[in-house]
Amino acid sequence: MSASVEQRPPGVGSGPDEVIRTEQLTKVYPGDIRAVDGLDLSVQRGEIFGLLGPNGAGKTTTAGMLTTRVIPTGGRAFVGGVDVVAHPTAAKQVIGVVPQTNTLDRALTVWENLYFHGRFFGMGAKTSKTEATRLLEQFRLADRAEAPVLALSGGMAQRLMVARAIMHQPAILFLDEPTAGLDPQSRIALWDILGELHAAGQTILLTTHYMEEADELCNRLAIIDRGKLLALDTPAALKQSVGIDAMVTVTAAGDLDQLANVLRDEIPNATTVDHSDGVVRMGVRQIQGVLPKVVEAAERHGFSVSDLSSTEPTLETVFINLTGKDLRE
Repeated sequence: MSASVEQRPPGVGSGPDEVIRTEQLTKVYPGDIRAVDGLDLSVQRGEIFGLLGPNGAGKTTTAGMLTTRVIPTGGRAFVGGVDVVAHPTAAKQVIGVVPQTNTLDRALTVWENLYFHGRFFGMGAKTSKTEATRLLEQFRLADRAEAPVLALSGGMAQRLMVARAIMHQPAILFLDEPTAGLDPQSRIALWDILGELHAAGQTILLTTHYMEEADELCNRLAIIDRGKLLALDTPAALKQSVGIDAMVTVTAAGDLDQLANVLRDEIPNATTVDHSDGVVRMGVRQIQGVLPKVVEAAERHGFSVSDLSSTEPTLETVFINLTGKDLRE
């Protein structure tokens, strides 16, 4: 990196371990569509940091601004101490990116995709050969080294894109919806790979709308919707923040707004009750004995309950508590 590159100015950042910082980062598209609205984030070295939210929440746009692919409308962003808007070329040297779409070079073999990526980033021929071979071993792709990339399954192609993204040893690895469209086995295999990278000290920022993925992988999570930051903490702390022991979901025919009012009035342990997406959800403390009381109260007011379930608080519970709607699409 050239000495002339402007590093993070005094007063920006919280210490030497901060590798990503945004200050009121904003992106407005034509038609006054605010994809990202005044986002303030700080990501520390060595953590897996997640952006969790439904499709259209602003996750991909945020990642795009941090990786120089999208120009912010306002605010500032620093990655590895580099201002990504003022010095995009320098920023690209310290990041690795795995986009949602397959961007592997179809004219090259699996091994060549890694080798030429290393050469593009200034690695010598010998080092690039060695690293390409080592990474194929690490990512369980050594037996496919000479295969065309079109012969890879979706999970294999995704692993190869991650290997390519870290080929030049970036300070931060960005993954945009890394397991979207993968089967469960391929998803778990990729989780294992990311866990290994994290254990080796790799800083990772990922976007996802999968609650299980965020819960499994991330040290900290930023929950966002409509471009705004709603909550930021560890997955465990976020789930504890809702202050309930269980989330009860009730499906019934009839006026569900009225049913929600009934349960709100008659279930003493209920802390929150709302109606959305064709069901009534109720947060409760002390779940024991609550489900029979729900059925009894509903039937007493003329409702026939067709489905009833309870779950421990999840990240979706947190999102529903914040927005009143599902985290899913």
